[in-house]
Amino acid sequence: MDLEDNYLEVNRTSWNNRTEVHISTDWYNIPAFIAGESSLKEIELGLLGDLSNQSALHLQCHFGMDTISLERLGAKATGVDLSNRAIEEAEKLAEKTDSKANFICSDIYDLPNHLEGQFDLVFTSYGTIGWLPDIDKWASVVNHFLKPGGRFIIAEFHPSVWMFDNDFSKVEYRYFNDAAIVENESSYADREGSEKKTFITWNHALSEVIQSLLKQGLKLDSFQEYDYSPFDCFSHTEEFEKSKFRIKHLENKIPMVYSLSCSKES
Repeated sequence: MDLEDNYLEVNRTSWNNRTEVHISTDWYNIPAFIAGESSLKEIELGLLGDLSNQSALHLQCHFGMDTISLERLGAKATGVDLSNRAIEEAEKLAEKTDSKANFICSDIYDLPNHLEGQFDLVFTSYGTIGWLPDIDKWASVVNHFLKPGGRFIIAEFHPSVWMFDNDFSKVEYRYFNDAAIVENESSYADREGSEKKTFITWNHALSEVIQSLLKQGLKLDSFQEYDYSPFDCFSHTEEFEKSKFRIKHLENKIPMVYSLSCSKES
């Protein structure tokens, strides 16, 4: 069996390994989070607003920091992730923070078989959709779980970033999605100390993402691009403002993040 055919188990193993690294590294600053600091960034906070008395579904939640942060904004939050280790740690983190957030271990495509109901908000952010081969199918899941009148919000790394090699010295991959990308790397949170693991991703052009949502009948309410990353997760970065990172030798010449908000007709 080809690696691509078994991508779910390959990526689950990779993220189980990353979870072990991430809960022990300073990169996520878990003590500050437990003390009350939000993990959500300025970009998505500007779109989310007050979530009081709203239900929120967080797709690909890793070990739950953003899910719990959504709850701190007032939402009744549910987080979903492929990694069983990440969900175990999310549940532990919820207990440590007295959070009532709910967590489910599931492949996103299979989620309708594991979760009932619809939500006021469906949310996902930063390094999520690249793990999925079929964006039309992803958008159908988003639509499936959105209430009429509900909102979908995504903040994601710009697809132009994924065209480069790890050193940002050359364009190595196509902008458009035509094949799986198989890599063997350590975690972005501990590049030197963590074990390298194989994983499989796909590049998704902005047109692919937007059209997939429009085909579901969702209305595009806002779309923005940003020339920085709120995370220091790439090689050769510089922090030009607090919590804003660019690739030093590329300066402000490439987009690094985009956000979009869609709504479902009432």
